[in-house]
Amino acid sequence: MTSHPSPGVQQCPAHAPAPPPTGPLPIHGPAFSADPHATYRRLREQGPIAPVEISPGVYGYLTVTYRAALHLLLNTPARFAKNPTEHWDALRLGQVPADSPARMMMQPRDNALWKDGEEHARLRRAITSALGRVDTFALAASVARIADGLVDSFAATGHADLVAQYADPLPMLTMTSMFGCPPELGKRIVIAVTRLFDTDSDALQANAELEAACLELTRLKRARPGRDVTSDLIAAELSDAEMIQTIVLLIGAGSTPSSNLIMNALRLIISDPRFAGSVHAGVKPLADALDEVLWDIPPVSNYSPLYAIGEQTYEGVRLQTGYPILVSFAAANGDPALTPGARAGNRGHLAFSAGVHACPAPDLARIISETALERAVDRLAGLELAVDPRELAPRPGTFHAGLTALPVRFQPDNRLAPTKR
Repeated sequence: MTSHPSPGVQQCPAHAPAPPPTGPLPIHGPAFSADPHATYRRLREQGPIAPVEISPGVYGYLTVTYRAALHLLLNTPARFAKNPTEHWDALRLGQVPADSPARMMMQPRDNALWKDGEEHARLRRAITSALGRVDTFALAASVARIADGLVDSFAATGHADLVAQYADPLPMLTMTSMFGCPPELGKRIVIAVTRLFDTDSDALQANAELEAACLELTRLKRARPGRDVTSDLIAAELSDAEMIQTIVLLIGAGSTPSSNLIMNALRLIISDPRFAGSVHAGVKPLADALDEVLWDIPPVSNYSPLYAIGEQTYEGVRLQTGYPILVSFAAANGDPALTPGARAGNRGHLAFSAGVHACPAPDLARIISETALERAVDRLAGLELAVDPRELAPRPGTFHAGLTALPVRFQPDNRLAPTKR
């Protein structure tokens, strides 16, 4: 968590009892992104919670078992805190670089995700109230319209990149509609959020652009409120600072993670015979494919930083205070200790987290994702990969799991071909 070159000789988690001989394993960089589960397996050999390098020079712990993840999530705030201002020593001491990707994703913000106690409860109530007013039937209809519009733009060609042309823009357009956001402003917000998740980008600049755009949206809706999530949050009497960071939280949670979920589910449906045949035949519901992806490739793989309140020991692992403990939803869901074959129809995965800081609206996320899958499968006949599966490249980053591109081919819809004159 400092910028010292050798974490094994300073106050970092690797200084705990029986540190790994090579120091904390990195959970960033091309090798990690290419095969994160290889790193999780190596970490699991050290224990249920292991020391890691989150980004260059930034150290902490990572949970790598299902039991450990639940232990942290369900014991917040009694034994684990969220507020990095009070509990992240390296941040407090100025030892985390200002442009660190980890800092941009883990720094304190005036929203519910980073608060404890009554402050968290007040901000969480504002969120659940605003999201609870979303008309789910209207949302499904809106997603279907957006999806059809996107498909119309490429259906006549017989080929597409379902990341750039479908999975990425669809949640963006959906969220900007839900938040009553003008299209150009919404585009700026979601591009900045995407850059924050992709930890090889200029995180400091992305964060500045994101906050400026969210302030612009807040001021717009204070002047002209409407029937949208932004206006409902304003009605809960949040300050400008709280509005900015709450919009960051909700659009951040609803855009890039939803894109990852949609693209990974589409890849499964196209590539796996269990789904490719049965889904198109209408036998196996799309929800099953979605659940399998939520288990196997949770769209947010490592996040929810927590801090031990007082030194603690969990299953023989000593957790020092002052260091972030990331919850690995991906490692938890892939824990070999879970009963094999017991996941069919089981939504006990941690893709939406758990406890007091769990996703406040998983049903909305499922509506967006399932509707997106339904429209793509219905509209793109003969859908198949246009490249060898080994050519599909993962998105870089510590915090999420997706693809840089998903090239496909399908039967062209000649009804949408341009008319020759």
